[in-house]
Amino acid sequence: MPRACARHILVKTEAEALKIKQMLANGGDFFTLAKKYSTCPSKKNGGSLGEFSRGDMVKPFDDAVFKGPLLTVQGPIKTQFGYHLIETIYRS
Repeated sequence: MPRACARHILVKTEAEALKIKQMLANGGDFFTLAKKYSTCPSKKNGGSLGEFSRGDMVKPFDDAVFKGPLLTVQGPIKTQFGYHLIETIYRS
């Protein structure tokens, strides 16, 4: 079963996600921005979701993690929870 490790920042609006993505592009620290802006409980860990298996997350999130580039912030990715900025750390 494929596994991956990822972190994310979850916000309510696409505009907010795009604003944070620009902050990241300008050298902002993912961990710090996740703690400040994310609405997910993972924010206390800088957005880290740890390691999980393919199929554990909702499909758009899962697709981004398992098909997208490594160590690159993807998004905004829309799910029923809001808009995610996702960085896949590794896959196995």
